[in-house]
Amino acid sequence: MTLPSLLLVPGAWHRPEHLQLLIDDLPDIDVHTVALTSSGDDPEVLGDMYSDAAVIKGAVEAIDGPVVVVAHSYGGIPATQALVETPNAKRIVYLAAFQLDAGDSLLSSVGGDPAPWWEFHRQEGVGDFLTVAGPVDVFYGDVDRSVAEKAAAALGYQSYAATTQKLTAVAWQTIPSTYIICEADKAIPPFAQELFAKRADRTLRLDSSHSPFLSQPSALAQLIRRELSLP
Repeated sequence: MTLPSLLLVPGAWHRPEHLQLLIDDLPDIDVHTVALTSSGDDPEVLGDMYSDAAVIKGAVEAIDGPVVVVAHSYGGIPATQALVETPNAKRIVYLAAFQLDAGDSLLSSVGGDPAPWWEFHRQEGVGDFLTVAGPVDVFYGDVDRSVAEKAAAALGYQSYAATTQKLTAVAWQTIPSTYIICEADKAIPPFAQELFAKRADRTLRLDSSHSPFLSQPSALAQLIRRELSLP
């Protein structure tokens, strides 16, 4: 059986390179990634949630044949926005991600209060942005220390606007979805993930931090393979 292609969507602050260990565990799969516009090295040119959605939609449409989209963390929001009218999107897998409804934003889904580890930077005339306080602890608690420090050093700036923008389209209402709960997550508490997962058709679990693509890439790859095999 020929499996669908796979599109990996990173979360806020993260880049495709953070997903490389996972990609290495899927050598026989046609794997694609996207770089989100809302994250990057230059805080003056960051995009937003809607431009992230456009990038995801374009990436899926450029793939010939069915695609399963695995979206991590914040990446679940633009993926939800993007895939409503994307016929070859077969399934969305939310990996410790925000599986939100129409009218929701990241910030509204957490009660309107920024996470205590967000570092807010005001930037007049361009757009405010965020950095992370203590990313090794927040994102990579079960990751090998040297790998975690390298991952933290590769994080970019994140658009604040992207956390406030509301969904106007909801792909999981028409496309099958799976939620993977990371049970030792310090970035998105597991109790919040349990609530998001109620919107999914299937729920899976990993005893991992927020970043199993770094701490447990083989275990995560096995879960993803199962999702690729679903009818």
